[in-house]
Amino acid sequence: MTDIRILLVDDEPDIREVVDVSLGLDPEFKIRACASGADALVTAAEWSPSIILLDVMMPLMDGPTTLVNLRNNPRTADIPVVFLTARTQADEVEQYISLGAQGVLSKPFDPMTLAASVRDYLPPSSLHHAV
Repeated sequence: MTDIRILLVDDEPDIREVVDVSLGLDPEFKIRACASGADALVTAAEWSPSIILLDVMMPLMDGPTTLVNLRNNPRTADIPVVFLTARTQADEVEQYISLGAQGVLSKPFDPMTLAASVRDYLPPSSLHHAV
């Protein structure tokens, strides 16, 4: 079975739990969660996830700052990042994309369709090879 590694970065424990349960419905998904951007930078470099789901509004280091730092590290520069946020106005989404995000999933999300939504953003290579 293929392992698709998903790194979730969100400061809200309830969101981390709901996403973990939602994505856990897909047997190919292996999920790790971080509560801060700083933790995400370390975990992403060590674990090499297939994709990162990144909250926008977090204390200390917000999602956009975390993304810039991920893009500046050769070990994490090419990992697809999708923002998971309630801030989905057109100009905000454009800003996230301009920073290098693959896309945006809005909060609140449907827990039953979250795994399929995440799959839409996975690079084709991660769908065919074990990690």
